[in-house]
Amino acid sequence: MNIPANLKYTKDHEWVSIDGDVATVGITDFAQKELGDIVYVEVETLDQTLSKDEVFGTVEAVKTVSDLFLPLSGEIIEFNDNLESTPENVNSDPYGDGWMVKVKISDASEIDTLLSSEDYKALIGA
Repeated sequence: MNIPANLKYTKDHEWVSIDGDVATVGITDFAQKELGDIVYVEVETLDQTLSKDEVFGTVEAVKTVSDLFLPLSGEIIEFNDNLESTPENVNSDPYGDGWMVKVKISDASEIDTLLSSEDYKALIGA
């Protein structure tokens, strides 16, 4: 299972890559494997400012729909439009082409609440 050491993680199985005051968010390799074949990603919160842990969208797999929780407070400034036509990128490349949103972070102190790769591995028993 792929759990890159340079990323941060949440208990809800999102990953976060931080570049200055912008965070890129997606779901982890573990999450996409648990969900199975992803057929649709819906994000209707573009240009909205949300609080940490608010639902920013949903991911739909063949058998289930799961909410996506924002790992850091901020404004959703970009959605990965490629997922509209190729949602399977979340399965094939969850940390690359399968990213979901970019967020302008409004409270940098929240970064300290995210899990390290080691903490996340312990959470999922990897």
